[in-house]
Amino acid sequence: MTLTGLLDAFGATPAAGRILGQLPGRGQQLALGGLPGSSPVLLVAWLAEQRPDRLITVVAATPADADRWMSDLAQLTDCAVGLYPQRESLGEEEAHYEIAGERIETIEGLLRGRLTILVTTVRATAERTRVPDALNRLRLELAAGQTIRLADAVAALERMGYQRVPTVTAVAEFAIRGGIIDLYGFGMAHPMRGEWWGDTLESLRAFDLTTQRSGESSDRVTILPITSVPDDEDAPTTVSRKTLLQLLPADALILQERSGADAEEVARAWAEAEHHLDLARRHGELVPSRDAILEPPPEWARALEAFPRLVLDDEHPDFQAGFFPPEAINRDLPALRRLLRGPTPTLILCDNEGQLERLTELLEDEWGSARATLAVGAVDGGFVMPSLRVLTDHEIFRRARRLRRARRYREAAPNLLTGELTVGDYVVHLDHGIGIYRGLTTIKDGGGGSIEAAVVEYEGGDRLNVPLYGLEQLEPYRSAGGDGDAPPPRLHRLGGSTWKRVRDRTRSAIRQMASELLDLYARRKVSAGYPFPPDTRWQRELESSFLYEDTPDQRTATAGVKQDMERPVPMDRLLVGDVGYGKTEIAVRAAFKAVQGGKQVAVLVPTTILAEQHGRTFTERLADYPVTVEVLSRFRSSKAQKEVLTRLEQGGIDVVIGTHRLLSKDVLFKDLGLLLVDEEHRFGVRHKERLKELKLAVDVLTLTATPIPRTLHMSLAGLRDMTIIETAPRDRSPVLTFVEPWDDALLDEAFARELDRGGQVFVVHNRIETIETVAARVRRLAPRARTAVAHGQMASQELERVMERFVAGEVDILVSTMIVESGLDVPNANTMVVHDAHRLGLAQLYQLRGRVGRSHRRAYCYLVVPDSIDPGAEDRLKVLEHHTELGAGYRIALKDMELRGAGNLLGSEQSGHAQAVGFDLYLRWLEETVRSLRGQGGEHAPAPPDVVFDRAVGLPDEYIPDDESKLSLYRRLARAADSGEIDELRQELRERFGPLPPEAEHLLDMTRIRVIGAALGLQHVLVRGDEARITFRQGVAPRLAGLTAALEHVQLAAEVRRTIPLSLRLERLGGEAIIPALVRALRAALGNGQPT
Repeated sequence: MTLTGLLDAFGATPAAGRILGQLPGRGQQLALGGLPGSSPVLLVAWLAEQRPDRLITVVAATPADADRWMSDLAQLTDCAVGLYPQRESLGEEEAHYEIAGERIETIEGLLRGRLTILVTTVRATAERTRVPDALNRLRLELAAGQTIRLADAVAALERMGYQRVPTVTAVAEFAIRGGIIDLYGFGMAHPMRGEWWGDTLESLRAFDLTTQRSGESSDRVTILPITSVPDDEDAPTTVSRKTLLQLLPADALILQERSGADAEEVARAWAEAEHHLDLARRHGELVPSRDAILEPPPEWARALEAFPRLVLDDEHPDFQAGFFPPEAINRDLPALRRLLRGPTPTLILCDNEGQLERLTELLEDEWGSARATLAVGAVDGGFVMPSLRVLTDHEIFRRARRLRRARRYREAAPNLLTGELTVGDYVVHLDHGIGIYRGLTTIKDGGGGSIEAAVVEYEGGDRLNVPLYGLEQLEPYRSAGGDGDAPPPRLHRLGGSTWKRVRDRTRSAIRQMASELLDLYARRKVSAGYPFPPDTRWQRELESSFLYEDTPDQRTATAGVKQDMERPVPMDRLLVGDVGYGKTEIAVRAAFKAVQGGKQVAVLVPTTILAEQHGRTFTERLADYPVTVEVLSRFRSSKAQKEVLTRLEQGGIDVVIGTHRLLSKDVLFKDLGLLLVDEEHRFGVRHKERLKELKLAVDVLTLTATPIPRTLHMSLAGLRDMTIIETAPRDRSPVLTFVEPWDDALLDEAFARELDRGGQVFVVHNRIETIETVAARVRRLAPRARTAVAHGQMASQELERVMERFVAGEVDILVSTMIVESGLDVPNANTMVVHDAHRLGLAQLYQLRGRVGRSHRRAYCYLVVPDSIDPGAEDRLKVLEHHTELGAGYRIALKDMELRGAGNLLGSEQSGHAQAVGFDLYLRWLEETVRSLRGQGGEHAPAPPDVVFDRAVGLPDEYIPDDESKLSLYRRLARAADSGEIDELRQELRERFGPLPPEAEHLLDMTRIRVIGAALGLQHVLVRGDEARITFRQGVAPRLAGLTAALEHVQLAAEVRRTIPLSLRLERLGGEAIIPALVRALRAALGNGQPT
């Protein structure tokens, strides 16, 4: 039985045939009962197969219900399904591209007859839109070989609302470089790159937003408009607005989840719209009239009633399908086995392959019967038909099902622009120290040619020109510790001695730290540890009952931790991953494995609130097993604490969770086997020394939510076992951030928007004395919301109850202190208001804002501040306000967090050194030192030769007009380690910017000569006209026979001008130009094994 077979099984029921025979006509309604769980979705999927000529429209109650329908339909049918989401704003344009794009693409599919099933919400059916009109007027069809002027294509894109940018990294953008257009828009499966030759579009290719490299060719592409607001002279003076119901075919079959409540929802939206539009007008905003954006309720009701309708109604059904809800299993596997032995065949649907494998293992001992089938295909709820029972694994294990809709439009990965330099940035030069980057300039070189150089300004206004081939000596200066509040660094003087002292001191400290780490690593490898036994059935059962689907990184991390525990040496692993990436679940699995191995587990956390949260998590996850979990914190009385310590020493407690109190000398364990440390950097030096002792004796797993830079991870790869969970949830959205004074109208609208889409709100006010006053203001602004208060001085049971109600969706608005900063994951909460945000640091604000934007819905963060605040706080808030998209700004905020993560990992002394030389240069030296200590070379690689051409070298402005892109490419070329990397870059230049001009080819050849020359031992290379001069370093003795043969092969005559160090004069005798010929000759000489 597969999911296809499920449709067949449904079709074989008596109810299916009767419903098909009684389908209502126009203006008629049929109320259906007895369709529990996901059986209505099965009905729709089956009807779509039986009547492919009719459009079936599902009207869900809320956006969350619509998402549930979409998820289930994706499992049950291959028919074309479209979602028409409701707007999140009241204006003419929907600002959130995820929603705007889906609305436009769905209407396009509907108007062109491509859809079989359409899913929408009640409110969306009442919204008027100009999209159909815009689709008629504004669209662009491009095909390879088409004759169309480049300027006309650009004008069309601008009319359609596309934004011109230097580099396309997200939807609704386009970029022009010479005869190439990159664009990514609505209606497109991939970003596309079009290349023109004159007025002909020669080719269309997909390209990757992160690497910017071209992919497969395409014949044609349709680009749909971003905007529906006419802004050209040819636009009609009267614009037609239509509702979705006016666009549906007359015989479309509508399925409603609840008809009476639908009418109430439309009436409420109509009433509240006028209130919010009035508030906006009072603020001077230009907003449309209510009639322009919403259909009046009576007209909406008449339009809906004209269609044939199926209504789900268990109370007053016209027809009873006779399906039943499934029996409750509640994690009782013996009860499940008994059920499977019954006469009704059973289909168990699992969320993923891993859970299917685990459930098969759990059941296989007593399987025996062929009356159950397991398949991958998650649906929302099970049901029992006459001939088949359908169960879901999340219902069997009593888990809530969390929907994860992938985001519709891709964006460039966060690392694309990391490390870019912009004019005015601080930089560090390896030989001259810290200065300010002042941009690019063109300078004459010694050979009479010209070359671009980066200008760096030092103390006193002195300027240094760094030629593009020397850019590998420049690093961006970023401080290594603070949360964005650090003062700017002091500039060095050109030629001064201060920088040399700082550099030598830092390199020495790095070497000492790396040696110590290697020593600790080696000692731990020879210490005797306890090898934990392999996984048991209980272990598999626990992992199978996890609430969410494991990400690939989570699976890898779990396997890595368990393998470490099974080895006979003590584990010391660092697990890095943002909040919400699933670190705690891995800790629970490790703890359970240790307890089953007969050992005790200590969980060390930095705060009491976190101890309580972990206590709840561990207790809930291990509730079905004989595991004793206790929390040692200030919430417990002295007597209770003493009792815990006694039971701990006697072995009566398996898992103890607490703050640094756990490291006290009076805390004794009977048999400690695993120590879990959350955010190790937040413990003092004394505590760390105690931790170091423990690390040689027991398995240690350290968790951190602060990102660690990839470069640092690579540098320390040989010194510390580290697992990085990088897989962000697929559906994470950017967070729109506003810095505003308290404004009742603004917050009224923010609360209403979130409640309208069925979401929840965080309000953070970090003063317990006045929190009830703020809560009263919130209740006045949102009277229909269920509002609750939470803070750290509440009784633990009361606090726990409030948190549980918020997570369960029984509280709409949570007014709390900073206790929500870490550990609370509520994907349905996508609006946050932070009161008195100016009192918080950048890192705190960043962590707080991370509580929202955890689903595919647009998230909002309001940083509420007084009218006048100090300049430092204003700067912090500006950083957050501007860095909202998952674009360059977001990446900078992420980098700030990485800097903190690196500082935490390295410790305060090393952070001081990193501060002195800049973080990037520090990492570079650290990696070189580690490689050197491990005997892999690295600290003293041969220097490349000076290369001078008598012709222009570089990337001309006409070829790459954007200085930032140009500098990025120069820096990548300067760091190229072999010819293969240079050839890759040449291919990328050709794809992204078109045919290379001579100056760019010279640049690539100069880089090749530097890379090959370093390996051959060259010191100088000069090219003038058809002649060249090459000079080797002192002490290098190349084999002349091989070198001469390579030169003769490319028709270059060689004459020895000096023997020590060897210097040759080369003359071109014919054939190819001298520079490419010289590159080929040097490459051949290197292949012949010339000495280095």
